[in-house]
Amino acid sequence: MRVIAAALIACLPLPALAAPTYGPRLEGFDYGYPVKTFALESQRQPLEMAYLDIAPKKAPIGVVVLLHGKNFCAATWKESIKPLVAAGYRVIAPDQVGFCKSSKPERYQYTFAQLAANTHALLQQLQLGNVPVHLVGHSMGGMLAVRYALMFPQDLRSLSLVNPIGLEDWKALGVPSKTVDEWYDRELRTTAAGIRRYEQATYYAGQWSDRYEPWVQMLAGMYRGQGKRIVAWNSALLYDMIYTQPVVYELGLIRVPTLLLIGDKDTTAIGKDFSPPEVQARIGHYPALAKATQAAIPGATLVEFPELGHAPQMQDPATFHKALLSGLAALH
Repeated sequence: MRVIAAALIACLPLPALAAPTYGPRLEGFDYGYPVKTFALESQRQPLEMAYLDIAPKKAPIGVVVLLHGKNFCAATWKESIKPLVAAGYRVIAPDQVGFCKSSKPERYQYTFAQLAANTHALLQQLQLGNVPVHLVGHSMGGMLAVRYALMFPQDLRSLSLVNPIGLEDWKALGVPSKTVDEWYDRELRTTAAGIRRYEQATYYAGQWSDRYEPWVQMLAGMYRGQGKRIVAWNSALLYDMIYTQPVVYELGLIRVPTLLLIGDKDTTAIGKDFSPPEVQARIGHYPALAKATQAAIPGATLVEFPELGHAPQMQDPATFHKALLSGLAALH
């Protein structure tokens, strides 16, 4: 019987075997690096930001700060940290408030300015010294990175945006508005299968690999646990922030040397799935958005990956890291 059971288990697909449950602050999920905690006071409440801080063996040539996206965490930069450290950079990757291993408050006014201020406070606490600081933002982290660069340009040597969202104003283009309560109801219906379908279509340009599955379970696991409602509530507040605070109108104000790293097969657009067909047809076109963004940001450099999707750093790490390291070297 044991042999038969083992054979049956071996026939199950990976998603059927991997159904972990994590706490509301992603308790139980291993980041692969030591996770540290930054305590801060924000909006009249004590909060914590989890972060990774990995230094090279020699004195760093610079600091790279990695900002994650909406459905990502500091852990999803795992494959990027090693080559950056090997190249001589100290790497800092925070979980923003509301995400992953950081605090998820019951009440918080989420703005990109607030998250930028929180990140700035973390970097000040770490006393980075006089080494150049390079900010890298992916997806929603790209919107945050733009806001950070506008608020604290004197602190940055360069800005790199990896398939950032917010390069168009979805609301102005016809995506219907949702209340926070409607976002919340939507988030309560989150499942691993839904996450997987969406990520395959947009993050990986229709491709799939078992190495992507841990990132599906990282998100889905929080929705299986007792903290499901607070996770969903913070996610709803964050979607409202993303939808209502476009950065596209301020791209021309950026004065930090900027590198754009864009997977052209990306089709990400917030609210696209519940928009009318005519709206769906005109949003999320990344080849056009990439070129418009390059034209808007003074002196920006654009590197496109024609066959990659929303997460090029995870889909094709070798190609992405070669471009990122080359771009950082040129921006020194």
